[in-house]
This record gives sequence, structure tokens and C-alpha cells, in this order.
Amino acid sequence: MTTLDLLPALAGFAFVSLITPGPNNLMLMTSGANFGVSRTVPHIWGVALGFSAMIVAVGLGLSGLFHAVPGSQAVLKAASVAYLLWLAWRIASSDPHLDEAKGNARPMTFLEACAFQWVNPKGWAMALTACAAYTFGRSTEVVTVALVFLVLGLPSVWAWAALGQEMRRFLTSPARLRAFNVTMAALLVATLWPILKAI
Repeated sequence: MTTLDLLPALAGFAFVSLITPGPNNLMLMTSGANFGVSRTVPHIWGVALGFSAMIVAVGLGLSGLFHAVPGSQAVLKAASVAYLLWLAWRIASSDPHLDEAKGNARPMTFLEACAFQWVNPKGWAMALTACAAYTFGRSTEVVTVALVFLVLGLPSVWAWAALGQEMRRFLTSPARLRAFNVTMAALLVATLWPILKAI
């Protein structure tokens, strides 16, 4: 059996895991609402390409590090929790104005979004599951899985950023934008529940 034999199942798994709420999608929606889609484009590409690169790295053997160095997984989990809590605080405490000229707020850069994939608990779960279930020890299959996630991931992340931008019409007052940002921060913290249960 090869990855191509399982392509419909892989595509279904990728679509569901990519489109459902998680740290990436919530942050993209928040960025779309606060800065608009055009300023969020580097963030969008960073998520899509960064996660695909992560799948390649995991599929080519990085996951073996967890077996070789037992404490490395706990360190990654602790770093993930700390970073996501910091991001949630930044979102909740950001300047509640849609006037982009005010304050030092800015969307995530391409490199920041790429780097974020490595501390994203949902991303790790998706990458490890995809590589374990849909690759069979061949590097070409790992690349195939990464490409499927890239092709399906781009429309997903664009949609979340666009959804955020559409919400701008309802976030016309600082109070509404503040409430939105605090809600998004709380939902981002809620995505930590599965990893906290596993610690």
C-alpha cells in the first residue's frame, strides 16, 4: 500500500484537521479582523509553508527524537504552553482600535508564523498523526503528505483570515474590538486543554 492509495482518506483527514479551530486559525482570524487580509498575507504563507515543512521534518525522522530523548517531548510541551499563553496575553491586551497607524501592533511576519508551527500543539498532533498513518517509510510519501496539506491548507488559512476581515464591519468600536480580542485570546488558551491534560 502507498500514500497514493490512501489519498482520499488523507485529503479528508487534512481538510478536517486544517479547517477546524486551532491556534493557527484563531490567530489568522484575529489578524484579519485587526489588520485585514492584505497585511496578513505573510502570516498566511508562513502558516501554510511552515506547517508543510514541519511535516517533512517529522516524516523524515524528527519524531524519532522523542523516542531517543524522552524528556524532549515534555520540554516541547512546556515551551508550547508558555508561548501560547504569551500570545494570548498579547492578543487580549492589544490596542482596541482598527486604525492601524495607532500603537505598535502588527501582524505576524512570515518567519514568525513559520517558527510558530514548532510550538503549536495542534500542529504537532496533526503532523505526527499524518506521518504515522499515511507514510510508509519512503521520503516521497512524506513529501506527498506535505503537498496535500499545503494545497488544502492555503484555502483554509485564507478563509480564516477573510472571516476575520469580514468581522471588521461589526468591530467598529474599541469596546467591540476589545471584546473580540479577549474572546479570541480565551479561545486560544482553550486550545491548550488537550496538551494540559496530557502533561
